Amino acid sequence: MTTTVKLTLTGGLGLSGAFSVRTLLCAAIVLTFACEGPPTPAQSVLPRGHVIFPDGTKVAVDIAATDPARMRGLMFRQSLAEHEGMIFVFPKVGFYPFWMKNTLIPLDMLWLDPDGRVVSIAQSVPPCKTDPCPEYPPRADALYVVELTSGFAGRHALKTGDRLVLQGVPQRGS
Repeated sequence: MTTTVKLTLTGGLGLSGAFSVRTLLCAAIVLTFACEGPPTPAQSVLPRGHVIFPDGTKVAVDIAATDPARMRGLMFRQSLAEHEGMIFVFPKVGFYPFWMKNTLIPLDMLWLDPDGRVVSIAQSVPPCKTDPCPEYPPRADALYVVELTSGFAGRHALKTGDRLVLQGVPQRGS
């Protein structure tokens, strides 16, 4: 069975049959959004990988390897589980200070070299409450920055020089 829709342009846009163009467009928009709701907290919009720490702790990390993902970071997140975090992957080794603009929770930050060695640590960095937000610079150049729940570095006795294992994390960002 074939259904034919006839559009007439004289005297205005019309549609033969029981539906108008406006009705069809509204139905298409409603169906598009009804079938595709926002991601639930358990879903990640970004690709995921893992970071394994010297004590064997494995943390699932969202991978921020593009400029838009790196700019958004963990902004507006209201919580972060103990074994979750984010890893920022940059296109090249460089000096990458961080700030906490629109970040609602305190974080620990670890800067890593290309081999996964910790080159700098910022512990319990508070959310930004002023404008402009303060920057938190590393002590050395890095390729990666890992953000974790506040206090993670202390609870796991992390120190500069520790090597972390990165699983499913790209070697360079874009």
